[in-house]
Amino acid sequence: MPIDYLPILVMIVIAVAFAAIALVFSFITGPRRPNPSKLSPYESGMPPFGSARRRISIKYYLTAVLFILFDIEIIFFYPWAVLFNQLKLFGLIEMAIFVAILLVGYVYIWRKGGFEWD
Repeated sequence: MPIDYLPILVMIVIAVAFAAIALVFSFITGPRRPNPSKLSPYESGMPPFGSARRRISIKYYLTAVLFILFDIEIIFFYPWAVLFNQLKLFGLIEMAIFVAILLVGYVYIWRKGGFEWD
C-alpha cells in the first residue's frame, strides 16, 4: 500500500528541490548593490507615513472574501456552459437555482452594507 504513494513523494521531492535550486541560484547570481534608495520602504511612489502595524478596517477583509466568493462562483458557470446542450432544461433549472441562491446572498450582503466604504 505505501508503494502507491511513491509517485506523490517523488513529485514533492522534485518540487522542493526545484524551489530550493531556484532560490539558491538567484541568491548566488543576483546583483548586490545596496544603496539608501533601494533599502528605503516604498509605498505607491510616496514615502510611508505612520506605522506599518496600524489597524485596517474589517471592511477590507470582508470585501476581499466576498470577491473571492463571487469569483469562485464564476468557475461553476464554465462546466455548465460547456455541457449546456447536453443538460437541456434540467441544467437550466439547476443553474437558475444556483444563481437564485447566490442572488439571495448578494442581496443580503447589500442590505447589511457589506459593499459600503465608510
